[in-house]
Amino acid sequence: MTFKKISAKLHLWLGLSSGLVVFIVSLTGCIFVFQDEIRDLTEPWRQVQPQPTAMLLPSRLQAAALATHPGVAAQDTWFTSFGPARSATVFFTDKAGTPTQVYLNPYSGQVLHEHDLRTHFFTIIQEIHTHLLLPAPVAKWVVGLSICIFVVMLLTGIVLWWPKRKQERKQRFTVKWGGRWRRMNYDLHNVLGFYAASIALVLALSGLFMLFPWMLNVTVFAIDGKWPPSPEQLTPKIDTLQTVAAAARPLPDVAYSTIYRLAPETHMLIIAPVGSGKATLQCWAYQRALHYYHRTEFFFHPTSGQLLGTTPHHQKSNGTKFSDMNYDLHTGQLLGLGGKIVAFLASLISASLPVTGTIVWWGRRNKKQKPQRLQPA
Repeated sequence: MTFKKISAKLHLWLGLSSGLVVFIVSLTGCIFVFQDEIRDLTEPWRQVQPQPTAMLLPSRLQAAALATHPGVAAQDTWFTSFGPARSATVFFTDKAGTPTQVYLNPYSGQVLHEHDLRTHFFTIIQEIHTHLLLPAPVAKWVVGLSICIFVVMLLTGIVLWWPKRKQERKQRFTVKWGGRWRRMNYDLHNVLGFYAASIALVLALSGLFMLFPWMLNVTVFAIDGKWPPSPEQLTPKIDTLQTVAAAARPLPDVAYSTIYRLAPETHMLIIAPVGSGKATLQCWAYQRALHYYHRTEFFFHPTSGQLLGTTPHHQKSNGTKFSDMNYDLHTGQLLGLGGKIVAFLASLISASLPVTGTIVWWGRRNKKQKPQRLQPA
């Protein structure tokens, strides 16, 4: 068999085996791309009017969020400040196991809205996109294997698309509108698949990097020439047996004030839970709200609030910067609205490929099974 025939066989049977998962993952990804824009239009509590006064410290906002949730401790919550024009959020899981996100006015402390994230539309879309609503260990391999197959499909699709003769090139770049519907379906599969292949490959690989961190580590190794350190290696160690004086203020307030003093350009800030106070408190400072690429990590002592270390963005290796940009690359927001539009179209086309490909296969299958008419003697 020639290389092209082998590619055709792989393209057919791998496509039929993974088509349903690729369709679901691509369609939900297509919906999720514009989640921030859609939510800003449909959820008015996400935005506030900037005020000339300073925003409240995290402990005040945590107390306001937990006023109707007395069973939850402030040290078990995630706090996020999205800047002067957006509401702050406090996230926690209550004793009943309900993941809850509370939106607050950062100037007054007023609770604007509460979400039970189990029933939130985009949380469900994200769960379908990443896990197909299956148990995480099973979903990881079902989705991961299907996306790996999709990568092979994209590569074999390019091989099958590639024209043998120069005269065929123009035809391979255009859809023959107005012809029979089967021919239009065939052209849509080939032409749209070719145009979307490079972007779809980026989206697929960045998704695999989230599912299988070792793949991302291999890529970082290829960029830097050395294996990236694990999160545990980057986190400063503390002596939990050593007695230290407790911070005079709540730890989130200490971290908040320190970060904005050292990095005044910070626009979005995430403060992790303090928890039992035996592990380092971690915080992430970003230069743009809702963009997760350009960030600096801060580490604080869980009792004294002393700054133990920082990992500034400008001091990171090229491989680490690539790792940091993976989410923004996957959603297209690395390049702003234009990048999101491209990611949306590539995801939509990716969702269509299993459909148009199955129609092509079904049509050829029926044509082969059709009995030939006997010719008169």
